[in-house]
Amino acid sequence: MKLDESTIVITGAARGLGAAMARQLAEAGARIALIDLQSDLLFETRDSLPGQGHHAVVASVSDEQQVDAAFDEIAQQLGDIDALINNAGVTRDGLLVKVKDGEVVDRMSLEQWQQVIDVNLTGVFLCGRAAAERMIRGGRKGVIINISSISKGGNFGQTNYTAAKSGNAAMAVTWAKELARYGIRAASVSPGFTATEMVAAMPEKAIEKITSTIPAARLAEPDEIASTIRFIIENDYVNGRDFAVDGGLRL
Repeated sequence: MKLDESTIVITGAARGLGAAMARQLAEAGARIALIDLQSDLLFETRDSLPGQGHHAVVASVSDEQQVDAAFDEIAQQLGDIDALINNAGVTRDGLLVKVKDGEVVDRMSLEQWQQVIDVNLTGVFLCGRAAAERMIRGGRKGVIINISSISKGGNFGQTNYTAAKSGNAAMAVTWAKELARYGIRAASVSPGFTATEMVAAMPEKAIEKITSTIPAARLAEPDEIASTIRFIIENDYVNGRDFAVDGGLRL
């Protein structure tokens, strides 16, 4: 797929990886539709993008009506959708059960579980469905990319997050099989530890500890993840695969 004059929807685009993807793809000539709940940052990011014709929508990816309305608005403003990057995500880490002196003193709450599943799994389903529906109705070939995580294989203290991220990767495989007949591809990307604003806010010692476990001996840069996204979009033979971008780390 040619990026020039394509329309690409990115969820969770107000900052971090989403913003880096938006900038890199906009530099290549794409029109970017950004979806996020952080309205101030969202519009700042939109206004900072190179090129013209970008659009921002404040919406919750976990709300079916808001998702459908957002995609309708994007289609009205920018025309047919060529690509979707399901990037929006949250964490609510905690142990399944916390034990002290042989007694269970805490456990992951249903709220912690549901908040992550709602955004990181249901949100991906809702946005993927909305994008696929509009691509098919418009007779438009396209691609859907889910942002999974190195944690998809299981990570300490992340029952909710690992469940959602493994689901993201599996959905991409399923969609690749179901949607190929319509010229729609699907894939996923599993970043390792990346130098986003959230990670940068961690204590220096914590960052050093994380970095010491990575064979590449450093965190990924957001633009390196964005470059992988660009590769998937531009290579029309990429379909149904997960791309680990983790510096050699395997959790």
